[in-house]
Amino acid sequence: MSCKAEELSVDCGCQMEAKQYEYKMSDKLSHEKHDHDEAKTIYTCPMHPEVRKTEPGKCPGCGMDLIPEKKSAGAHADHDMQKMSHMDHEAAMTNPQMAKKMERDMRRRFWISLLLSIPIFLYSPVGINILKLNLPTPIPINWLLLILTTPIVFWTGSIFITGTYYSLKAKKLNMAVLIVTGVLAAYLFSVLLTFIRPGSETFYEAAALLVTFVLFGHWMEMKSRRGTSDSLRALFDLVPPKATVIREGKEQIILSSEIIKGDVVLVKPGDKIPVDGSVVEGETSIDESLVTGESIPVNKNIGDSVVGGSVNITGVIKFKAEKVGADTVLASIIKMVETAQNSKAPGQRIADKAAGWLVVVAIGSGLSAFLGWYFGANAGLITALTFAVSTVVIACPDALGLATPTAVAVGTGIGAKNNILIKDATTLENTSRLTAIVLDKTGTLTEGKPKVTDVVAFNGFTEDEIMKYEATIESGSNHPIAKAITDEAKNRHIELASHQNFQSIAGHGLRAEILGKKILTGKEKLLNDNGVDITKERVVFDRLANEGKTVSILAIDGKVAGVVAVADTIKANSKKTVAALKNIGLEVIMITGDHTRVAQGVANELGIDRFFAEVLPEEKEKYVKKLQDEGKFVAMVGDGINDAPALARSDIGIAIGAGTDVAIETGNIVLMKSDPYDIVAAIRLSKATVRKMKQNLFWAAIYNILAIPVAAGVFYKSFGLLLRPEISALLMSASSIIVASNAVLLKRVGSKLKL
Repeated sequence: MSCKAEELSVDCGCQMEAKQYEYKMSDKLSHEKHDHDEAKTIYTCPMHPEVRKTEPGKCPGCGMDLIPEKKSAGAHADHDMQKMSHMDHEAAMTNPQMAKKMERDMRRRFWISLLLSIPIFLYSPVGINILKLNLPTPIPINWLLLILTTPIVFWTGSIFITGTYYSLKAKKLNMAVLIVTGVLAAYLFSVLLTFIRPGSETFYEAAALLVTFVLFGHWMEMKSRRGTSDSLRALFDLVPPKATVIREGKEQIILSSEIIKGDVVLVKPGDKIPVDGSVVEGETSIDESLVTGESIPVNKNIGDSVVGGSVNITGVIKFKAEKVGADTVLASIIKMVETAQNSKAPGQRIADKAAGWLVVVAIGSGLSAFLGWYFGANAGLITALTFAVSTVVIACPDALGLATPTAVAVGTGIGAKNNILIKDATTLENTSRLTAIVLDKTGTLTEGKPKVTDVVAFNGFTEDEIMKYEATIESGSNHPIAKAITDEAKNRHIELASHQNFQSIAGHGLRAEILGKKILTGKEKLLNDNGVDITKERVVFDRLANEGKTVSILAIDGKVAGVVAVADTIKANSKKTVAALKNIGLEVIMITGDHTRVAQGVANELGIDRFFAEVLPEEKEKYVKKLQDEGKFVAMVGDGINDAPALARSDIGIAIGAGTDVAIETGNIVLMKSDPYDIVAAIRLSKATVRKMKQNLFWAAIYNILAIPVAAGVFYKSFGLLLRPEISALLMSASSIIVASNAVLLKRVGSKLKL
């Protein structure tokens, strides 16, 4: 069997400084496991496990040596934190286990850089000439500035130099290249002046402050990313570290990671379920709220499935492990959230492409400023270089790289905390563009289970008598409507009688004798055929039928005794959901396989103006396409099982209330709870995130547009406007700080996602 190579989009290089730089790789092995893989050693990068090769070598992204793949979960345990921080901040920040260390490392770099930058600024020309400071000078000022600035450039700022090396090696221009260009231009020129023209003004403070402010911007980004990692950490913590399994008839306590498929796991009250499986012994109730969002514990009996991460409440059960490790529902959810936080929104892909051109623009602007002032205006070398360095420094579009990744990371993290799982950044951004939404009736707007909604008694009979006869005659049937009636009788504590001469009339109803009385129950036709007059009661039957309910009419000894109405009850928040979606500006369409009259009743109650009824599951996709052909950007909401084709056809597929692999596979968005109002929450979250993206892109772009001409000295002769390199560095980093802080403010939307 041949291995088909798959093309992967991999985030490599120094992500914090290269800002979402993407390597396109087409030489990696398929993730499918084949028989012949057993004989081969797979080499992978410690920081980029998606890089998989059959021979030793270097990672094409970060340059680290590829190592033989380890089977244990501790493959990263011995990885050097400092080296890793130079290589791939992005991958680490989406790893809950690394996020805290990465933030601490960047915070330490920033504070050391800041502490060294304070005396550098005070001893700089700004401090001495403008602030008129008179400070002691044990050694010449420029030599003092050189000593203080060097560790900032080559230690705290080493991540930028490392990122530039790997970017240039891959023949790519990005933010790291631009930052290093500005820093080294100021630093190296100052070193040159220190040696050849002692006592002249230097630009050490520009290099130091540029590194310091960029580090602060990156620290802010890491804080926002760490916040989203906290939501993942909560998911990781759902899995118990150890579990009890039955092997060879004996109980053994082992690590949860050592459970294999087919193991029988013993779970006692209060224990967490370690992996997915099905109950083989015992019965209990299980709290699945942390996994699925459902607040009510679910009863589990033999044959029922259990989900890893849920909590056993009452009984002792044994279950057979069916999905372990990366195959569990919880692992799939974690992977999906990680993927979403590490993916790129369409707006960011545009920013990435623009970054390469902005490098050229910035360097070109600096060169033009130098040539214009030195040759065109006959300015001195120092003056010309001042304008050139200022232009390069201020043109660093570092905020452009932060603009959407921070918003996406915060947005997907908020979604995860609210049981809204968004698969990728593209989905998060495109959800805000929806113009129409198709809601599957059963399971989305309704409970999906028929319940008794009305019991009406006639001719002197009571409701309890109606329920007693109805439930008795229906007790032998497994039909969902029959079960709904018997369940209602049980809820009312009505004791059933026995029946004789039972007869089922296909398509019409039932006939039997109960307590010596002749009983008929079913459709109108059955009663009409048996000479039962229903003229007076017809108005009630018609009203219930027009409300979309299924009616079962009961006749006792030839007289109408009552009617029981059964319906798939509407969820509590469905009406509010439809109203909220309309307020957002969406056209709301309901689709169902039910009869038109039933669909009309539900639509009328919920305030839905357009619906498609009597639609087979395989036909739903055609109706979604019909809406798309009308020029609408369409979302489809379904249960992720029989709605899979329609979910795939829609522009945004939303799987609701499942928490199963099917839902995770088919929907772009997975709503883990069965509450339809989460649809509104997902759309509001998307719109809020996109607003933050646009705000961030504005701050990132407007700064460059306005500041570059000033830094280049265009307005110097006319208005006397001049930006020294250190002021340029301050303003450049200010936009990055604004962008990162603005993204963190997105967390405020979390309180607006619930009713």
